[in-house]
Amino acid sequence: MKLNIIVLAKQVPDTRNVGGQAMNDDGTINRSALPAIFNPEDLNALEQALLLKETNPGSRVTLLTMGPHRAADILREGLYRGADEGILLTDRAFAGADTLATSYALASAIKKIGSYDVILCGRQAIDGDTAQVGPQVAQQLGLPQVTYTRRIISLNEGMVTVERSIENGVEIVETSLPVLLTVDGTAAQCRPANAYRLLRFHRAAIPTEQAAEGFRYSKQIVADEALALKEWNLVHINGDAARCGLAGSPTKVRKVDNVIFKAKESKRYSAGDEDIKALVGELLANHTIG
Repeated sequence: MKLNIIVLAKQVPDTRNVGGQAMNDDGTINRSALPAIFNPEDLNALEQALLLKETNPGSRVTLLTMGPHRAADILREGLYRGADEGILLTDRAFAGADTLATSYALASAIKKIGSYDVILCGRQAIDGDTAQVGPQVAQQLGLPQVTYTRRIISLNEGMVTVERSIENGVEIVETSLPVLLTVDGTAAQCRPANAYRLLRFHRAAIPTEQAAEGFRYSKQIVADEALALKEWNLVHINGDAARCGLAGSPTKVRKVDNVIFKAKESKRYSAGDEDIKALVGELLANHTIG
């Protein structure tokens, strides 16, 4: 069975390296102050898509992301690992979007793509930790959804069987296609970049990159159309500006505080019984425990 598979991915700031300049005054993330990486659970989702592609010859994996021009980096990374096509959704109208505005823009782009059987995305992004975008995209498209996917057990005759994580265990869920699956970090890790694909697709570029001074790979892109990454804006997806970006975001961040913990004093305890007893007593007294 040939499948049209869409993977929703996000370039996120590496929150393992958050400093004092991580947030702007308006409550949005200062992305220029943090290294940008492929959202980890979106990589888990990409691996599930590639496994489906392998077991269903003739299938195609399209990677869709929304962000600034530099987000084209994760489209190339997806191509290195086995995706077939990359689409960047970028427009100043999308800036500052909350989960509702983001899901609207992504769903509009998916409608433009048109044909799809399975949509996969990470459970949540590490810069927001809301786990809302995937389910909201499913709602916008009127699709069944399975969250916290660990693995796809089978897919045939228009039905998919999925193993998903639940508290203290797993459950098996079956639903019809098309479907949206959110994938969590317990799923298989994504395969590394393929050396041949890296040599080929490091030339891939969006139109904005191709138009930049000094761009060297125009002839290669003409000869190999797979290197031409798509770049869509609000007009391309026939979007409503009032439902995008800050204008379409009912969630507003009023204030962000940077909290830096500093030790005012320290104590050393030995492994002896008396010191352990004293430590437990102090923790009980200040209600840290008990």
